Amino acid sequence: MDVMEHFRRVADTVPAYRAFLAEHGIDPAQVEKFQDLPFTTKDTYLRRHPLPRLCRDGRIGDMVAVSSGSTGEPSFWPRSAADERVIAARFEEVMTTFGARDRTTLAVICFALGTWVGGLFTLNCLRHLAERGFPITCVAPGSDRREILRVIPELAPHFDQVVLFGYPPFVKDVIDNGSWAGIDLKLVTAGEVFSEEWRALVADRAGIADPVHATASLYGTADAGVLGNETPLSIEIRRHLSAHPDRARTLFGESRLPTLVQYDPEVRFFEEHQGTLLFSGDNGIPLVRYHIADEGGIIPYDRMIDFLGFTPRAEGPERPFVYVFGRSHHTVSFYGANVFPENIAVGLEQPEVRDLVTGKFVLQAVEDEGRDRNLTVTVELRAGLRPSEGTAQAVGQSILTQLLRLNSEFAAYVPQVRQSPFVRLRECGDPEYFPPGVKHRYTA
Repeated sequence: MDVMEHFRRVADTVPAYRAFLAEHGIDPAQVEKFQDLPFTTKDTYLRRHPLPRLCRDGRIGDMVAVSSGSTGEPSFWPRSAADERVIAARFEEVMTTFGARDRTTLAVICFALGTWVGGLFTLNCLRHLAERGFPITCVAPGSDRREILRVIPELAPHFDQVVLFGYPPFVKDVIDNGSWAGIDLKLVTAGEVFSEEWRALVADRAGIADPVHATASLYGTADAGVLGNETPLSIEIRRHLSAHPDRARTLFGESRLPTLVQYDPEVRFFEEHQGTLLFSGDNGIPLVRYHIADEGGIIPYDRMIDFLGFTPRAEGPERPFVYVFGRSHHTVSFYGANVFPENIAVGLEQPEVRDLVTGKFVLQAVEDEGRDRNLTVTVELRAGLRPSEGTAQAVGQSILTQLLRLNSEFAAYVPQVRQSPFVRLRECGDPEYFPPGVKHRYTA
């Protein structure tokens, strides 16, 4: 991507960006170095201008998506068919890995439909692939589990394979409640970081023999659509790092394992700033040095291969990697140690407890009557199970074992007497902690 050309085009065609530059005393004609340009953010740029002025030539695109973010305040994201065609390349890469160029494929959209960005955006991108000759048929039941499990048995026999698209915990919920015998199932997820234990568990329950070539995670945002995607290469690397947490910590600087994807530098330009990501790209709202506040970084292809010290067997493009942890406010501080939801998730995915729980939980540091703080994990049980002391102890021990294995900060900072988490079990669909149909939050 020629970032200077992108900058000049945005400065010429987007009224809000011209005003933003003027506020900073910048004459676009005098800019020589891209990195000298100020960051744009939601607060300093997007929320300060009317929606049309943020768009090319002051015109809103042919579709608008809505996101609420962590504050609940709605943000509006115009789209156009041209934007979707570019981003459809990320879906094309994933679906090609699945053999969907030559195999009839039923694509089941399990992302929420309506104004939310995930469902209709995914549907539109997949229909672009159908126009390009992929034998793909889409069905969009959205986040209605009953409808998903009603339509798949009827439609699946007519196709060579079925691909589920959805948020990780929801996809797992669908798989746990469905029957997959005789169905060649593939999975595409987005929106959350998951562990390699999660991938292995879900693949096993879905009858997926080769998760490297039958699963993929997308790094997407409401702000700019899909920015990168897992490839068999990135998945093999991530699986290796999951089995070697010390090496992962050396590479990423954290005890948790991030999402690791590859991106196309011809259409998206990433930068790293103090452990967070910026990107530039053409969208319904063109963005220049946009600071999305996702924690993560960039690793060039050659540096990644050199770090590994071996050549992975899985195929993948010689493109750079971007890794994404998510945002720092999703951590819980306990005795000065950062406890990440990703650490807890691995504990719930161990063989001794994974059949007892759904994988959903809420992580908190709770103060008791004696004003002591306790690491508290509220866990959702599988449907039909009721809380018991034995289950709580097994879940707590599994979480503690993985915390000590993965999070050296936790092991060093937290006194041993305080390390065991307090586990509260709730029945499936508990209205206070796990209400059905709502995007789950892992910290409170």
